[in-house]
Amino acid sequence: MSVRRTIAPLTPALVLVLVQLVFFGVPLGAWIRGVVIGLLTALLAVGMALVYRANRVLNFAQADLGFIPAALSVGIIVFSGLPYLLGLAAGLGASIVLGALVELAIVRRFARSPRLVLTVATIGITQLLAVFAILIPRLWDENAASQRIPPPFDWKLTIGSFILNANDFIAMIVAPLAMLVVVLFLTRTRIGTAVRAAAERSERASLLGIPVGGLSTIVWMLAAFLSFLALFLRAGILGVPLGNALSISTLVQALAALVIGRLRNLGTIAVAAVALGILEYGVAWNAESPLLVAPFVGAAVMAALLMQRRGSTRLDQDTTASWRLADEVRDLDPAVARLPLVRLLRYGTYALAPIGLVIIPIVLRSDQVIKITAIAIFAIIGLSLVVLTGWAGQISLGQVALVAIGAAVSAKLTLEWNVDLTLALLAGGAVGALAAFLVGLPALRLRGLYLAVTTLVFAMSVISWLLNDRFFSWVPGNKRIERPPLFGRIDVETPTRFYVYTLVVLAISMMAVRGIRRSRTGRAILALRDNEKGAQAYSLSATKVKLTAFTISGTLAGVAGGLFSHLNHSFDLQSYGVGKSLDVFTASVVGGLGSMFGAVLGAVYLRGTEWFVTAEEWRFLSSAAGVLLVLLVVPGGLGALVIKIRDQLAMLIARRADRSKESQ
Repeated sequence: MSVRRTIAPLTPALVLVLVQLVFFGVPLGAWIRGVVIGLLTALLAVGMALVYRANRVLNFAQADLGFIPAALSVGIIVFSGLPYLLGLAAGLGASIVLGALVELAIVRRFARSPRLVLTVATIGITQLLAVFAILIPRLWDENAASQRIPPPFDWKLTIGSFILNANDFIAMIVAPLAMLVVVLFLTRTRIGTAVRAAAERSERASLLGIPVGGLSTIVWMLAAFLSFLALFLRAGILGVPLGNALSISTLVQALAALVIGRLRNLGTIAVAAVALGILEYGVAWNAESPLLVAPFVGAAVMAALLMQRRGSTRLDQDTTASWRLADEVRDLDPAVARLPLVRLLRYGTYALAPIGLVIIPIVLRSDQVIKITAIAIFAIIGLSLVVLTGWAGQISLGQVALVAIGAAVSAKLTLEWNVDLTLALLAGGAVGALAAFLVGLPALRLRGLYLAVTTLVFAMSVISWLLNDRFFSWVPGNKRIERPPLFGRIDVETPTRFYVYTLVVLAISMMAVRGIRRSRTGRAILALRDNEKGAQAYSLSATKVKLTAFTISGTLAGVAGGLFSHLNHSFDLQSYGVGKSLDVFTASVVGGLGSMFGAVLGAVYLRGTEWFVTAEEWRFLSSAAGVLLVLLVVPGGLGALVIKIRDQLAMLIARRADRSKESQ
């Protein structure tokens, strides 16, 4: 029984290696190189696991924690020509200091915020660290280009036609040793025991006198240390693109290893990361195009995740709950809402919004009208995330992939079949709904972070393979897409006319979402999010409700994609990259996932400040620093701030009305 318990957690990793050996065979030397690359990914995955255990957060900044110290080490060794060990020591020291600074200055400020908000904050941290990493090479008047650290000593091993050097040898020794040191620290020291205790139940640990905040700082220092080692060792083998984050595929591999190890089993996480590294290298060795690596590895990752049993422990339930952001807009008290001044403010706001929208094309240039139209389209994408994440509690980090599918199908219909634009949008929405339905099937077994990794894998496969015209001739590619007249009569070719058309689609989408929210379907979705077992006790089908939420979300995303491709007159894959999905997710959280107008506010804030704020002193609002500032001030998003102002105004009006009655 003990042997079975030992082997069972490693089964997904063993299956991944078996797939590589059977279908993607490589020479022995290349296989060893795959092991080395996997070890470097394992360092990142173990660091992410430590942060997750301490803060219950998905740390998107894990790789970037090591970029600044790695850039410093590369500068010392490559640009200054100083000894290898000196550069290594300087980088190690800088990584530990950087980890402490990030935790104390940023992460700790979000200690009481929802975990979803802190996760978005780590995306902002990523962008900040990338900016500083770009500046490091300028200390030597060098550009931020890919650099490779020369081997510190002369050693080579030739296996067939494959040559391994001292940097490979160092990585094979240092990476496992570093992870072993971390494990021994956590299991054999008093501080490590306290870290594990605080990770299980931080509130209880605080009551027992354990300094949870200080332990969190130590964890981030360890995470930065592991990140630096991964990038430093990589710099000797593949080179480090200074100032740029690692590829999304590496991030997904680290995330996949993290969830295969159920977020807490460091040994399983490390082995899974090595297995994924071997598989990726094998696929890359055999594939005709590097673009095929993502779908093959993605399919294997999804299969490995689905092989796992659904967790029923307290920690598994906490994992799901920590990824929910359930703050929702509450209606005013009916007695307060009926007050004349409150009604005047409400209807005045309703009147001002359309007046402002009418004025926009009159006072703005055509290029600015096009940007406003794009903001409206991003608002529709935000609506899709309100339904999926705000209502259903399901995390999608690949939402723009659904947008891309709708964009491709709509563009194809109008480009080659001369289908009416409105019908093309409906078709894009239908295909987006179908794709979202298929993505939602794993949601029946995977939740929270597990589902987030699945959607990232899906997005990678869609962008690199499914919608790539190199593999499928039906994809529109770079052909110019015209906007056919609506119903053969109404021209929408000008920016102003298409702007009006997009606003109509946005208004219809908002009314539809509002109607769904007030229906039995909307109530069922929220009930399942808040208490799945309780909802099932009242005969609600979890399968049906979850897939309904995914389908509604996919429909909105597909419609937005159709609008976007026709706005740009083209279908460009670069506009739908995985990074764009993270941007959209960030905008939705900043705006507020608890309300429809939060989706609009998020799009207006991030895109509007990026495109329309010209004053240099305010440009930071669209940057990572601006996102962090908003989340620090208003953890519930801009929508929560608007609702707070509304409630305060209504309270003042109600008190004034009460005083008037008393005086009479």
